[in-house]
Amino acid sequence: MKLEEQIRQKLEEAVDILKRFGMPSAQQNERTAYCLLALLNITPEKEWKNAEKPLVGITPMMTFAKEYYNKDYAPNTRETFRRFSTHQMIQAGIVLYNPDKPERAVNSPNAVYQISDAALFVIKAYKTKKFDSLLNNFIKNQPTLSAQYAHEREMKMVSVKIKKNHSIQISPGKHSELIRDIIEQMAPRFLPDSSLIYVGDTGEKWGYYDQELAGNLLFDVQQHGKMPDVILYVENKKWLVLVESVTSHGPVDSKRYIELENLFSNVTADKVYISAFPDKKTFTHYAQEIAWDTEAWIADNPTHMIHFNGDKFLGPHK
Repeated sequence: MKLEEQIRQKLEEAVDILKRFGMPSAQQNERTAYCLLALLNITPEKEWKNAEKPLVGITPMMTFAKEYYNKDYAPNTRETFRRFSTHQMIQAGIVLYNPDKPERAVNSPNAVYQISDAALFVIKAYKTKKFDSLLNNFIKNQPTLSAQYAHEREMKMVSVKIKKNHSIQISPGKHSELIRDIIEQMAPRFLPDSSLIYVGDTGEKWGYYDQELAGNLLFDVQQHGKMPDVILYVENKKWLVLVESVTSHGPVDSKRYIELENLFSNVTADKVYISAFPDKKTFTHYAQEIAWDTEAWIADNPTHMIHFNGDKFLGPHK
């Protein structure tokens, strides 16, 4: 059989498997088929019974499609793969997300996917007499599998205490751990009696949002991705404190300072800008980028604040 025919047949079979597993019509396509083939390391000439379960990232999936199936995807389609192919396979219990390190941040560039053992067992029997019965058992147990996988990830969530006897859970990872330190370590020391308004989260639209307090201060959280990681309000000083959690992304530099000034231009309260770092090594890496008239805080030295103001300590610059 010629390579072109092998490619066509494998794609058709992969799409058929997706249909048989009950994937929505929006995922019964070539893109999702390439994801499945890469996750199983199924090349055009390879039989389904020899499927494997490597750890594969989104970019390697696209590379796999190009190398073995002559399908070249543009780099900017990476997010489409993630949002409209792998995400749904995770929900279906077919694929696991970061099984090697569940605490890895949701937006980590090192994120990987792996076919679940239960799904692999079924797929290896594709085109045999056992396939239908194995698939029926899988589908019957699928809600249980999904709940199990979700529970495993939830156990890794980072708990953040935001009020007395009240906490929230945000996605795992160093970024979220630093957000927890900002709220539980920095705020009580340097911003006593402050009120938490907003906590960003890499996994959800936001981890916490006090919409009423935000409205009273004349702003609304509508632009996820542009918002700072943590927003606090110190009522007795009329300070709106905007904090960036610096792990993989940069601090409040001059560009970010202007962005935040524009984003909160309607706010009458004085604005305080803080770049928070997990350790001195990370701080040193970004130190030259930090904007003047802002503050810096290092989590592993929580009792100190570094002031880039020159003429004053912690507070708004007028």
